[in-house]
Amino acid sequence: MTDTNGMLAGKSVMITGASSGIGEAAARLFAAEGAAVLLMARREDVLKQLAQDINDLGGRAAISAGDVSVAEDVQRAVDATREQFGALDAAFNNAGFAGDDLSPLHELDQAVYDRTIAVNVTGTWNCLRSQIPVMLEAGKGAIVNTSSTAAMGATGAPVPYVAAKHAVLGMTRAAAAEYGEHGIRINTLVVGTTRTEMINQVVEAYPELGTAFVARQMQKRMADPVEIAQAALWLCSERASFATGSALAVDGGWTAG
Repeated sequence: MTDTNGMLAGKSVMITGASSGIGEAAARLFAAEGAAVLLMARREDVLKQLAQDINDLGGRAAISAGDVSVAEDVQRAVDATREQFGALDAAFNNAGFAGDDLSPLHELDQAVYDRTIAVNVTGTWNCLRSQIPVMLEAGKGAIVNTSSTAAMGATGAPVPYVAAKHAVLGMTRAAAAEYGEHGIRINTLVVGTTRTEMINQVVEAYPELGTAFVARQMQKRMADPVEIAQAALWLCSERASFATGSALAVDGGWTAG
């Protein structure tokens, strides 16, 4: 059920990567906390079912299928948020790609690098480029970008992914500095290994990584997607009103180890 007094009551939020994992968890959680949610991902059929689930529970959800690496798709989603709900108060730019090829750099296919950069870096850039003008017009807004412990150092993830998440962190900090005086808060989540569809695919391909992925996380387990969504919820809400340019670690202690 939707909480009319929830942390995002009366807010309109765009969520990318919403078809599974952290994005799906955020969609359900944000809606339950009172937000109207615009869901973006490539899989339109999955988005439709998720939106129906949310609406059936009394929430408000709409979809705009597309690829964040395509600027026109992102702009269409931003426009849809305003058309459906009248505003764009917050955004959770969560879409990501790592792939399941753990080959060393010199053996990695160029297409893997290109896709990794396109989704994680260009995708975040496209989102900021389309979301910020709307928030400037309103004089306020909150944006959360999903980064990773890979933004803090070599984690064993593919080199393009590590590079991409460093870029997301840097982009977040620079954008926060540019727009802090305009009422727009921009933060990033430094996410530890989370039990998502993407991680499950990697562990299926390389079973030995199941243990390796959590070895440095103090809690010795993967996060549930909703645990990450809870952190994004706080950063999108007014309760985080003095938080901007931050890299909030939700990593089971990885960065403290």
